[in-house]
Amino acid sequence: MTTNQILFYAQIAISVILIILIALQQRGTALGSSFGGGGENYSSRRGIQKNLHYATIVTAVFFILLSILGLVF
Repeated sequence: MTTNQILFYAQIAISVILIILIALQQRGTALGSSFGGGGENYSSRRGIQKNLHYATIVTAVFFILLSILGLVF
């Protein structure tokens, strides 16, 4: 396997993980709040929501780094 193939498959795996993390975050929101409505219900992220949020950010950064490495190699 070449470096390009490894980066390609790693990018696919990370993208699937990123999609799952985003879908898990969206599970508790109503349709109106996704489009900016329902702003009166502010709540802070706690527990698993906070961990999902940070995991999504880390995974997105990792995906971007893999994309840049794919361009370089």
